[in-house]
Formats: sequence, structure tokens, C-alpha cells
Amino acid sequence: MSGEGKRKHLFISHHHKDDKTVSDFISLISGRGYDVRNSSIRAKPANQRRLDEKRVSDEVIKRLLRMKISWAGTVVVLIGKDTHTRPWVDWEINKAKEQGKRIVGVFARGGTDADIPKGLKDYSSAIVNWNSDSIIGALDGDNVFKDPDGSIRPGGGGGSVTC
Repeated sequence: MSGEGKRKHLFISHHHKDDKTVSDFISLISGRGYDVRNSSIRAKPANQRRLDEKRVSDEVIKRLLRMKISWAGTVVVLIGKDTHTRPWVDWEINKAKEQGKRIVGVFARGGTDADIPKGLKDYSSAIVNWNSDSIIGALDGDNVFKDPDGSIRPGGGGGSVTC
């Protein structure tokens, strides 16, 4: 599968400590010929301090996230060991569902089934392992549900299918 010259507008939902995984994800897909446009928030250290100190209101953050999710064609949720504990990830998944976005979960290296956020279990169109063919298939519309090792998930999963 080659995405030569194929542009993807993505919002990549992730725990901010997984920023390197976001870069790795973009590199993996870009290496297959895709032009990835990522609208997710990746706070530089100075901005992260302002967020940590609550100098930016939740309402401002929500407005920004809504715009960025709206711009994206697909919302990708990177499933790492702490993703399921992050309230903003759940909020982003719910907004993506409200906006009718395709939601794709991708297990980061080391991610496990126990790490899947509830909203992703409920609303995903696909959940795949860290494998370029699996990821590209899901981004291109394959509604497949896999375990972190790449095996097909018994009984599927998720609840949002794009027709």
C-alpha cells in the first residue's frame, strides 16, 4: 500500500508525555508517501508551564481543541500506558464523536488492551497495532480491530463505523 502524494489531515490525541510517539507516528506514515498534517496541540516548554500553572482557562483550551478537531478528517488516538487516565484525551474523543469524525486508535509500542480509553472503546472506527500497513489501512477506511500484537481482536470492538 502506498500513499504517494496522499494528504491526511489528522488530529492526534495523546498524552503530552508521548510527544515523541507523535513524531514517530508521523515519520512512520510519511515514510510510506503520505503527507501528514497534524493539528494536535504539542506544547513547547514555555506553553506547557502556562498550562500547568492554569494560566490558560479550560474554556480557551476547549475552543482551540474544537477548532483543531473540526479541521481534521480523522482523529487518531495514540494508546500509551497512561492515555486512558487523561481527561483531555476523553474530551477529545467525545468531541470527535460529536463532530462525526472517524476515530482510529493506534497502540503505541508497549501499549496494552488495558490502556484503551473508554471513549475509544465506545466510538472507534478501528483500533490497530503499531504497524504501517495496519495504520494506513485504518486511516484509509478499514474498520478493523486488532490487539497490540496485531492479532484480530475477538468480537471486534468500537462503535463508530464510517459508511
